[in-house]
Parts: sequence; C-alpha cells; structure tokens
Amino acid sequence: MKRPDTIIIEGRAYSWRALLEARRVQLEAWEAAQSRQPALFALKVDCRPQPERSAAGRYREPTLLALLRERGG
Repeated sequence: MKRPDTIIIEGRAYSWRALLEARRVQLEAWEAAQSRQPALFALKVDCRPQPERSAAGRYREPTLLALLRERGG
C-alpha cells in the first residue's frame, strides 16, 4: 500500500512535503530570533591545578603555606 501524499486536518488536505518545509522554515526563524549574549570580558583558560580552581579546593589544599614551609619561612 502506498503512503498518502496528503494529510487531512479539520476537513482540509495538506501536503506532507509542504508541512515539513513550513516547519523547517519555522524552526530556522525561531533559531535566528534567539539572542546570543556575548561575554562581558574575554574568557581565559584556567590553567591552575584542579583543587585550586575553587575556594573549597584552595581551603583544603593551601599551596601558599606549603610553599612557605618548603622555603623555611
């Protein structure tokens, strides 16, 4: 059995291809309308060790004090 080329909605016949194209255009318009908020400042890569990237990690592993102890201060 061949698939129908049209769909009947509320007594009106619509082409599947026309509906799919209209939906594609609708989605493209929606995506274009979505605003993209740029960053307020240039983003930089955080190259610190993983524990030092958060305040909790710096509290658990205080590297500054460890460095001072190694130097004998």
